[in-house]
Amino acid sequence: MTLIRPTVEAADTSGSGRRPGRRRAVTVLALVVLAALIPLLGPSAALHDTGEAAAPGVGGIALLRAVLFGALCVPLGELFVSRLARTLPGAPPNGPRSWALYTYGAGFVAALGLASVVVTDTLAPDGPTRIDIGGLYQSRDGRLALLEVGAFAVAALCARSRRPGVQVWPLAAVVLAEALRAHPPGEYSPLVGSELTLVHLTCAALWVGGLLHVLRTLRQWRGTEAGAALLGLYARVAGVLLAVITATGVCSSLRRMPVGTILDQLTTTAYGRTLLAKVLLVAAVAVLALWARSRLRRATDPLTACSPARAEVVALGVVVVLSGLLTALPVPIRWH
Repeated sequence: MTLIRPTVEAADTSGSGRRPGRRRAVTVLALVVLAALIPLLGPSAALHDTGEAAAPGVGGIALLRAVLFGALCVPLGELFVSRLARTLPGAPPNGPRSWALYTYGAGFVAALGLASVVVTDTLAPDGPTRIDIGGLYQSRDGRLALLEVGAFAVAALCARSRRPGVQVWPLAAVVLAEALRAHPPGEYSPLVGSELTLVHLTCAALWVGGLLHVLRTLRQWRGTEAGAALLGLYARVAGVLLAVITATGVCSSLRRMPVGTILDQLTTTAYGRTLLAKVLLVAAVAVLALWARSRLRRATDPLTACSPARAEVVALGVVVVLSGLLTALPVPIRWH
């Protein structure tokens, strides 16, 4: 039995079948624009009536960091799902076109922008003359920023090489740099915090990027049984990823907002409000994932699980943007 689903696009050879593709492109563009508004307008809403002051240019920093996180998710998800697909017997050899080079370009620009922020003391540079590249080597944050810039450039070269799988190593360097940057030496137990962030960010990138690439692969494999098998295999792994993300996220939050103050800080601090919005959205994503998994098990056509999965990937994109905003807002309590 094959899971063949006739579509208008397959039957239409007159050119009108391009309209759904155009509508999808317009929808994606609209979602990207709306997502960009979150880090740009979010800081003022999160900081309202908190008495806190954010660093200058916090909206731009949040946007750059969200782009950097997205540039991690897409290629890591592609590598992850491609490896899963190779374990499936009878899987088609063809897959969707890689987006890695595009995301590496975006990640390189975002990392370069963040490096310029570091060297100009969190202020947007007035011009190229204010950017002292040599000065980046003199600070820990500067060296980490340079590492991220170089890692995206190397990853792009690896993606064009004969062994594209090696691009996982420069991507791992970016994840490591982000984990170290988020927990400076003056923080209480910075190594523990960095380890939590390392695991959390890795699993989150595999979850978000993996789901996106699974959906793209299903479109490429339409009409084959391997598509449903790939979706089921990803769903099982995603359950483990979600559990690890939840555990590491809770531990990281409790390190910065102790149990006795967390309920108050979730509503009275910018960090807490953004974190609460992220937690609620992740809970909605978990419900969508359970819905998709239920359809996958019980429906006559397992590929009907794609509908909630598409909504899930959109919600996960918003989670990535909120994560970028969260890193730019002032931390409510720092333990020294």
